[in-house]
Amino acid sequence: MRTFSTIEGLPVIEQSSGIECGHVLDLLVNDQERVEGFVVDRKGWLNHHLFLPVEAVMSFGYDGVMVRSEEDLSRYDRKDHHSHSLKLGKRRLQGLALLTTEGEKVGLVEDVYFEEEVGTIVGYEVTDGLVADLVEGRKVIKAKGPLIVGKDKAIVSI
Repeated sequence: MRTFSTIEGLPVIEQSSGIECGHVLDLLVNDQERVEGFVVDRKGWLNHHLFLPVEAVMSFGYDGVMVRSEEDLSRYDRKDHHSHSLKLGKRRLQGLALLTTEGEKVGLVEDVYFEEEVGTIVGYEVTDGLVADLVEGRKVIKAKGPLIVGKDKAIVSI
């Protein structure tokens, strides 16, 4: 199990050649609480973002994300993906108020925990603000059901 923040910014490397394909920029989560894949940033002015399906990842290391082939990455177009991103775009999860099904606010979504092998979301890291983070630390909320995402809030069953 790992958080997205541990792989954000890591290089994506083709395992057979050592070619660097770009850097992990964002995570995409579908409505079934699974990691759909990652948005990869390719250096350069005219390069577009790439989409890396979670199934194409061979391993997540401390210093890089290994993929079978650079061909597993495709051009990323937000219109082709009906998933929520963690950090970027209008449908992002980070910063949303997270409420329980009982109507209790648990904090703001900051990060997600997921199973590397299968891509299942297992929890959400939430913050109550900088002071609370320093004094108490961030909370981890383990969901019992799917996350319901609205425009300004997300609702979770815990």
